[in-house]
Amino acid sequence: MQASLTRLEDGDLEYRCGNTALFRYVTAPPEPLMESPKSHFHPLRTLAGDVVTIHRPWDHAWHHGLSMTASQLSGQNFWGGPTYLRDRGYAQLDNNGSILHRDWEEQAGTPERPVLRERLEWVASTGSVWIDELRTIAVTEVDINEGWWALRLGFSLRNVTDSTLTFGSPTTAGRPAAGYGGLFWRGPRSFLGGHIRAEGGLDGPDVMGRRARWLAFTGHHDETMGVSTLVFADTPSNPRYPNKWFVRNQPYACASCAFMFDEEYDLAAGVELRLEYDVIIAAGEWEGDAVESGLGRLRG
Repeated sequence: MQASLTRLEDGDLEYRCGNTALFRYVTAPPEPLMESPKSHFHPLRTLAGDVVTIHRPWDHAWHHGLSMTASQLSGQNFWGGPTYLRDRGYAQLDNNGSILHRDWEEQAGTPERPVLRERLEWVASTGSVWIDELRTIAVTEVDINEGWWALRLGFSLRNVTDSTLTFGSPTTAGRPAAGYGGLFWRGPRSFLGGHIRAEGGLDGPDVMGRRARWLAFTGHHDETMGVSTLVFADTPSNPRYPNKWFVRNQPYACASCAFMFDEEYDLAAGVELRLEYDVIIAAGEWEGDAVESGLGRLRG
């Protein structure tokens, strides 16, 4: 099936396979500063055309599809919305930063398997640049027959300040089971109550805060009555591998590859943090054997 990558008039990128736009990658987010604008994927679709992300849901307007985030970074909030404060709870502060596209460094690969390298800056609420990021976006698999495709996402984050930056979460600030940050996915409303599973037979909401190489989330779609599974896989080179997962299927569907779930992570001045994840978007319900098989194909 013919595939193509197109730069749209507003600067966003759209990747299509046949008649289906599998993703739109937003490079000029129009959201207000309070939502910590950030480059993100939305909509993200299965090969069948079912949408597996949501953008600006009414309950958390700062949840933007699939995006890289940091809820607590040395007092700044690159997640969006209020910040959790120890012994006080959530408060809307004047500390919302932005993760902004600056340039495309390279477009390589093929139309079917594009590889993109994007330069971004993490800009604090003060206007100062804290992190210089090189992001890699690669389509690594499209299997029409089996109904799944995959992204490999790489994030190289260099601290360009003269001080150590500390990644944390609401859990490191005192709120239990709220260790969100890093790569974050917010699913559609119809995924409410979806099936969570993870490596090693872990199952259900108790996967929250557990270590596993991968996490899978299966949900249903309105109108089409379809079923889809998203798989998020950590990489051995990442810090604290395998990471602890932030995941919920109530009161909404979400998952976060949270290397700072309940332990802060320090990034010294001038040092680079490298993260890489595989994301599978599949039709149907994938159990553990299917996930292992898919990841085996992606990683050899």
